[in-house]
Amino acid sequence: MELAIISDTHMPRRGRALPRECVKRLTSADLILHAGDFMEASVLEEIAALGPPVHAVRGNVDSVELQARLPLTRIVEAAGARIAIVHDAGPATGRLERLRRRFPDTQAVVFGHSHMPLLELDRDGRFAIFNPGSPTERRRSPHHTMGVATAADGRVAFELVTLGH
Repeated sequence: MELAIISDTHMPRRGRALPRECVKRLTSADLILHAGDFMEASVLEEIAALGPPVHAVRGNVDSVELQARLPLTRIVEAAGARIAIVHDAGPATGRLERLRRRFPDTQAVVFGHSHMPLLELDRDGRFAIFNPGSPTERRRSPHHTMGVATAADGRVAFELVTLGH
């Protein structure tokens, strides 16, 4: 099962749009995960119109409507793998262990908020935390990014994708 993962789209703002490569990967995925900060409900609807089911959480800059529609946390099952989604995973120090304790029955946690891409695995490679960065607002990151993942047999493997913009 193929997953496309984005966060922190912050749209609409200053004519911002998802990069073509991002839309292509979203459209071809089996599931889309969004770790919050759409900003407006129209952005969630635009992404949902691409076809694959969208599993999302709310972020700190999402509209009142999105705050009411979306949960703070969500757990998604994909090919036997359980993946938690949150927007803000807290301070970087101790993050992997903190998230593993918070979501003990998952194989991974996807998060956003910092706009800084990150893939970190525990020592045995059985638990991962993943931040896809942002496809539209890179901030301190050198590139616009998103993530893709393959889920199979109860495991999930993540990959960061650098997007041209």
